[in-house]
Amino acid sequence: MSTDAQQACFEAGIKFGSLYHQFAGTPVSPASTRSLETAMAEAIENQPYCESVEVTVHDDRVREAIDHENGYTELTGSLMDVTMRVVYEDVVVRTRMEMEGGYPLMKLVDVEE
Repeated sequence: MSTDAQQACFEAGIKFGSLYHQFAGTPVSPASTRSLETAMAEAIENQPYCESVEVTVHDDRVREAIDHENGYTELTGSLMDVTMRVVYEDVVVRTRMEMEGGYPLMKLVDVEE
């Protein structure tokens, strides 16, 4: 049997896995970053226990990643930062994904019981 804190952390992990693997590879250009951020956040916020998601797709990183004349690239973790708030029972979990050492690292920031 897991504790509420453990279950909340598990739920946060599920949301990150869903967000990353659902949207990785999506075509993105500087013109579409805002709508993609909104779509990603709203999709994940539909999941149980997910209170809020904030996605930032960095226009400068997207521009730098475009390597052909078609004007877009594929979304990867290196192009975005994500924060998430999950509430399970009376436990609030805050998470973050950001680049660290060249890798999009997903972190547990805080667990409030």
